[in-house]
Amino acid sequence: MCRLLLTAALLAGASLAPAQDATTIYRCTAASGEVTIQNGTPCPAGSRQEIRRVEALPTRSAPPAPALVVAEEPAWTPPPLADFEQVAGPQDEAIAGPERPEMPAAARLAADARLPPPPIYQCETWDNDSYVSEDPAPKPRCVRLDTGGVGQACENRYDACARIGQKAECAGWKRRQREIESAWRHARAGDKAALQEDFARVTRILTDSTCALPP
Repeated sequence: MCRLLLTAALLAGASLAPAQDATTIYRCTAASGEVTIQNGTPCPAGSRQEIRRVEALPTRSAPPAPALVVAEEPAWTPPPLADFEQVAGPQDEAIAGPERPEMPAAARLAADARLPPPPIYQCETWDNDSYVSEDPAPKPRCVRLDTGGVGQACENRYDACARIGQKAECAGWKRRQREIESAWRHARAGDKAALQEDFARVTRILTDSTCALPP
């Protein structure tokens, strides 16, 4: 069995050592077939000897470590402003809602001379909505029916109204006032005047009746 005895440390040391003359390597094969490699020492008697000369590699000093350069990012600066001047532009205007109608002056009536407000009714619609009305029997509304695309048809639907009790009449009239105000604020221009007059009428009922008295 052949066994190679390689002296790795010697070879590694030779590569790092300073430059030297040529080195003689002896490859020795014994009568038993064992092979050994010797550095600078001839083979023993009775061994077959092979000689190799290895030129020493020139050594070079390690390259200097690169200098570290710390590059600092420049501080952020905003881009320059555009080179123009605004000499005129849109003006902000206040958003004004519709003007409220002029409120009627309260009547100068003694407390015992004031009368309760007229009756007012709370109505329930067919689709579970509610409102207050001065009419106990408002006109029916024609609700469109689904005919499956064959012509058009509607059904009269009636709202069920009941008079509001005397203790809650003033609250009912105040709700009536709010409903009229909401209607004229969202009405078309041609309908606003009549709704504003109705708003002033309901306001006068509140100011001239017992609704104006402290509770």
